[in-house]
Amino acid sequence: MTGSEETLSFRLAYVPGVTPTKWVRIWNERLPGIPLTLVPTSAAGAYDVLRDGGADAGFVRLPADRTFFSAIPLYTETTVVVVPKDHLFTAADEISTGELADEIVLHPLDDTLGWERPPGQPAFERPATTADAIELVAAGVGLLVVPQSLARLHHRKDLKYRTVSDAPQSQVALAWPEERTTDQVEDFIGIVRGRTVNSTRGRSQPQEQARSKAGNAGKAGARQKSTAGKPAGKGGPRGPRGGSGAAKGARRGKPRRRS
Repeated sequence: MTGSEETLSFRLAYVPGVTPTKWVRIWNERLPGIPLTLVPTSAAGAYDVLRDGGADAGFVRLPADRTFFSAIPLYTETTVVVVPKDHLFTAADEISTGELADEIVLHPLDDTLGWERPPGQPAFERPATTADAIELVAAGVGLLVVPQSLARLHHRKDLKYRTVSDAPQSQVALAWPEERTTDQVEDFIGIVRGRTVNSTRGRSQPQEQARSKAGNAGKAGARQKSTAGKPAGKGGPRGPRGGSGAAKGARRGKPRRRS
């Protein structure tokens, strides 16, 4: 397929807990001719998807390998503990990791907080996924400490969550392979950063640029027509102090007395 025949597209990966709806909507409004395809991926597998070319950019959880990826940190999530709805922790607005010391705290294999060992007592075995750990919490087996977005993602009526004040936090970022920073990646970076279509740091649509140039050319032509053919003294250049047609070299004021 030649470059002229190639159909432009943009593939955006995203990890569980991230909701890309707002940015996708802006993309579709700003670049309707370039389809955006969402690529859901696990937190652990997101970087492999980007590295292998399965997506052009993605919402991931840090840290990222900065020798291969560029990344723009977006926000840091609140960390919460998920508990059964009748657990005593639900009486508080937030708790500390020290208060988890006597509780069984589950540590799924897809943990996103990066700690070697969570607080509290370890379970007999580690659940394979966060979804599996949620099921165990509902069954009364233990508690789970996760980013708040994951607690919301796996919401159940029989579970509640409370903020953990001193737990590690997860950072969400936009990442992409540095050597594959395409025009579409630049466009999406501009959207995420909140740039307007006409921002000098962002890329504008070709049709937007063409309309802008045509409009400026039309205005310039109109100005030239409005000043063409006007006689001097009627809209033409005026002399010093607002006068018109004053003789060159003419003196003003009182005549000098001769001695």
